[in-house]
Amino acid sequence: MEVEDGIRALLLLMPRVVGRAKRLGVPKELESFSLAPRHLSLLAYLLFDGPMSVNELASRLEVTPATVSLMVGELGRQGILDRQTDENDRRRTIVSIAAAHETAIKDWLGRGAQAWRKALEPLSPDERRMFVETLLTYERELTV
Repeated sequence: MEVEDGIRALLLLMPRVVGRAKRLGVPKELESFSLAPRHLSLLAYLLFDGPMSVNELASRLEVTPATVSLMVGELGRQGILDRQTDENDRRRTIVSIAAAHETAIKDWLGRGAQAWRKALEPLSPDERRMFVETLLTYERELTV
């Protein structure tokens, strides 16, 4: 495939992908929380990697700790997240998904994970790495 053919194919594909992802919708149990795309990444990190500090989340999300603190505060007040003081360092707050919402969040994010699994499994580890790096480059170039 020539570069221009790939660009054309992806420019035509991406709106459909985004549209389908949006149509997945938020589970009924989570609809009342007005979750935004920024919350999705935060919840995904906590779901896949487990409880972590506000600073760890900020580093992974590539935002300031203050931004994550606001998001965690908002989701904490709604009961979606639990916050606990780190026993080893009382200055740190450890954030986790509240048990009451873990299944709904896992089911919600699981649909996307299953689609990615189906797309990535046939690829070799090097092809997967290249695919992910390509998407990261695309994202980075959109913000330039």
